[in-house]
Amino acid sequence: MKCILFCQNNYAFGILEPIKAYLEKEQHDYIWFITKKISSDFPFKPDIYTTSISDLVSFQSDAIFVPGNEVPHFLRGLKVQIFHGLAGEKKGHFRIRQYFDLYLTQGPYFTDTFNNLKAIHKDFDVIETGWPKLDVFATDKHRYDKEKQTLLKKAKAKKVLLYAPTFSPKLTSAPFLVEEIKNLAKNPDYIILLKFHPLMDKEWLDVYKNLAMKMPNIVFESEKNIVKFLLMADLLISDTSSVIYEFLLLDKPTISFRNISNKIQWENSLKYQDLAQLVKKNLEEDPYKESRSYIYNQYHPYNDGKSAMRMVEAVKNYIITNGVPSKRRISLFRKFKMLSKFG
Repeated sequence: MKCILFCQNNYAFGILEPIKAYLEKEQHDYIWFITKKISSDFPFKPDIYTTSISDLVSFQSDAIFVPGNEVPHFLRGLKVQIFHGLAGEKKGHFRIRQYFDLYLTQGPYFTDTFNNLKAIHKDFDVIETGWPKLDVFATDKHRYDKEKQTLLKKAKAKKVLLYAPTFSPKLTSAPFLVEEIKNLAKNPDYIILLKFHPLMDKEWLDVYKNLAMKMPNIVFESEKNIVKFLLMADLLISDTSSVIYEFLLLDKPTISFRNISNKIQWENSLKYQDLAQLVKKNLEEDPYKESRSYIYNQYHPYNDGKSAMRMVEAVKNYIITNGVPSKRRISLFRKFKMLSKFG
């Protein structure tokens, strides 16, 4: 089977890496597509990769794994949506954009909705597989334990806190929590890691970088894959970000600000204040521990580390049964959009 790993943003690398590993193990052919803007961040330079759509046309793939919202309709291959997050409440998560033949879903909450949409549109299929980015939670959960202990010892702290807001201007808490984070850092028991989305407004990146330079127990992280920091952190601070669901699956407390989900099973504040008190409460009492089971059961009930395997096998078996689609039924607007964007 010949596959394309299709990346438009650098967060896709961590999602696709487990798929790449399984493709290699099973001796399938694959090529990475990366846009020029993220080429300097690409971490798998020994692999075959390209920034040219014409190379993908020549490759004549059987399947294209896409953790984003778009894929050129004119490329050969089963077009497979594997998603870039778990935040179903975000605008557009369940939007059908006509590009995909197959949706590989993370858990029942997503599967049920896409099956309902399938009944309406009748031009794609849905298979529940789990999400490959989270395979590491099962296979290598303690990879960073030693690094965490070294970090705590150096800072003479007791807990690692992670602040990871969304970049969306309407949803991000970044402009409103600067003073709250500064106040939180006055507690020497905490070391605070700042991990921002690649698309975060540079203005707020600079503000928080400056804050980290002034306060020794605040660390501005530039590493691209957030999984490392999810595994290291004892508590997450966020807003309306998919990272919340990833963190809850590790069975650890979370605090969000003005989250728009209607399925909140964690501490959510409607005011941008009292962060220090909320952190203390959730570390000491963990009041939402029991309710986190809903997120696990509905959003991602897989802890075997084999979601990437299920994805690749699902695609292989789908192609064996149905063949590689010769074309997609797609609107002229979407065709024009893909041709304008990718040539």
